[in-house]
Amino acid sequence: MFRIGHGYDVHKLVEGRRLILGGVDIPHTTGLLGHSDADVLLHAIMDSMLGALALGDIGHLFPDNDASFKDADSMKLLEAVCRVIDEKGYRIGNIDATVIAQAPKLAPYIVTMRENIANVCKCDVSQISVKATTEEHLGFTGEKLGISAHSVALMIKK
Repeated sequence: MFRIGHGYDVHKLVEGRRLILGGVDIPHTTGLLGHSDADVLLHAIMDSMLGALALGDIGHLFPDNDASFKDADSMKLLEAVCRVIDEKGYRIGNIDATVIAQAPKLAPYIVTMRENIANVCKCDVSQISVKATTEEHLGFTGEKLGISAHSVALMIKK
């Protein structure tokens, strides 16, 4: 048996914050604003995994009004989501995620992002796809006001 979930997340770009995507600290003039480290890619991935099993979203598991999650490392949150998925008797079939950002260019970091995600999820890197695109200067991402991400996850019963 298999199940499919979709995840979407968006965070505003601001000065004075680090830009972390897929667990990679990317040098940039702005970073993402959020209660945690605001790793929009991992947030979308976690939502797609949880959504596949009808377990809500990351806000349900890690509420932004809980001080214990302030500045949380999203790789640690992903680890917790993977434990929940495992406890429910599922494993990752594959994850396909897309980051939408006008800048910076993400191609140099994609392999490391995929490796980070696969390591935490205890799956092969071939099961993790991360892509990046721009919106040709259109909308809030095109105007460099924020970064968004979409993810689809296929979860397979063990």
